[in-house]
Amino acid sequence: MAIKREPTLLEAFIPIIFLIVLLSINVSIFKDAALDGSNQIVLILSAAVATIVAYRLGFKWSQIQDGIVKSISSAMTSLLILLLIGSLAGTWLLSGIVPAMIYYGLQILNPTIFLVAACVVCSIVSIATGSSWTTAATVGIALIGIGKALGLSEGLVAGAILSGAYFGDKMSPLSDTTNLAPAMAGTDLFTHIKYMTLTTVPSIIVTLIIFLFIGFFRTQEGSVTETASILAAINDKFYISGLLFIVPVVVVVMIVKKVPAIPALLAGTLLGGLFALIFQPDLVAEIGGNGGASGMFVGIMTSLYGDIAINTDNAMVNELLTSGGMAGMLGTIWLILSAMIFGGVMESAGMLKRIAKAIISKVNSTGSLVSSTVGTCLFFNLTASDQYLAIVVPGRMYADIYKKKGLAPENLSRSLEDSGTVTSVLIPWNTCGAYHSNVLGVSTLLYAPYCFFNIISPFMTILVAYANFKIRRIKTEPHPA
Repeated sequence: MAIKREPTLLEAFIPIIFLIVLLSINVSIFKDAALDGSNQIVLILSAAVATIVAYRLGFKWSQIQDGIVKSISSAMTSLLILLLIGSLAGTWLLSGIVPAMIYYGLQILNPTIFLVAACVVCSIVSIATGSSWTTAATVGIALIGIGKALGLSEGLVAGAILSGAYFGDKMSPLSDTTNLAPAMAGTDLFTHIKYMTLTTVPSIIVTLIIFLFIGFFRTQEGSVTETASILAAINDKFYISGLLFIVPVVVVVMIVKKVPAIPALLAGTLLGGLFALIFQPDLVAEIGGNGGASGMFVGIMTSLYGDIAINTDNAMVNELLTSGGMAGMLGTIWLILSAMIFGGVMESAGMLKRIAKAIISKVNSTGSLVSSTVGTCLFFNLTASDQYLAIVVPGRMYADIYKKKGLAPENLSRSLEDSGTVTSVLIPWNTCGAYHSNVLGVSTLLYAPYCFFNIISPFMTILVAYANFKIRRIKTEPHPA
């Protein structure tokens, strides 16, 4: 019987090299269509290569399969949330909730302050809900529509939305990653959040200054006439009222009250369908094909699972008022499953652990230790394609090293969040990058350069470490420098 052994560094890198090379070829050929399925196949083929390496290391297929199943199981909550958000987007469009957000937002915001306002609004919502995903799928979708109506580029608006959403996600005690990071590092939640303010608040301040600067000095493309035309088109098609905001307020309150995300989103979805019947009955009948009870049923069901498109006399509004329902999320779910298969093989065979050990061996100072942590988290976001693995695996591996170096565990938990959480959205094949690209309708490569908070955060935590600014230490046994 084969005896399992630890992979060499070269063996651990073989699937990674295969993945990177094939992804590069794939993206160069398919370009924006790479996420339609070819990237998923690349991840599965890379998992096959990793399986061959695992066999050579003495692993049986049953052990590899268990690793794959465990990896996929860890993503099941995210997959269920994706399906619900697809349905929520459909009912919130048909009920007029998203159009109302766009309608009122166009009258309040202007291009000069819009980016800053979008970032702040998403920060508040994300802190309240603890979820960058929920923030992007609700107010984020509306802000994309408002930004386009004001003549701002989609990538720039998405960058402001995600910068705010990830700031709030990091600082919220309701966030899963904000709870996961201190658990992996060995500290408590509120110590972790307080310690994160030393890097997170300066990062968001710099981000807001950049967005304000862009708002003041960029050329504005939107016009008063275009805005008026959009408002008229929305008002002609929908019954617009402040009462429509009852639904998103209820969802936010439920999550603040610690109702789990899945039942809260389901409630928001069903309330959206009910409000569609109450406030937009003619539109529901139009989508359903007739005005009878069966037509109303078809209209609501279609918004839950399939494609709907609201037609007006304004082409830009028509582009905004579309939804794919649950079915529109299936491509993203396919990508996440493929990524988790690859990550499962790599982790179960010890290849991810072996690569991380090689990085740890180069550490000799606080600054280099934090830099190594940031680099490892980014590496796992690139290769394991999931922010949870990018927090869990480095967290497990670095915890003892931080203790031996006399560093309090909150140094590690902060480094994990400043890098593992925020950089996941910048990678197209990562679960977060794929999700936000799908939900906002903006390619990852288009919005990534404008996610200033997500880009600044890892550098800020490294800068603070090298400056030795308020680095908390613990008493430890003397050891060689």
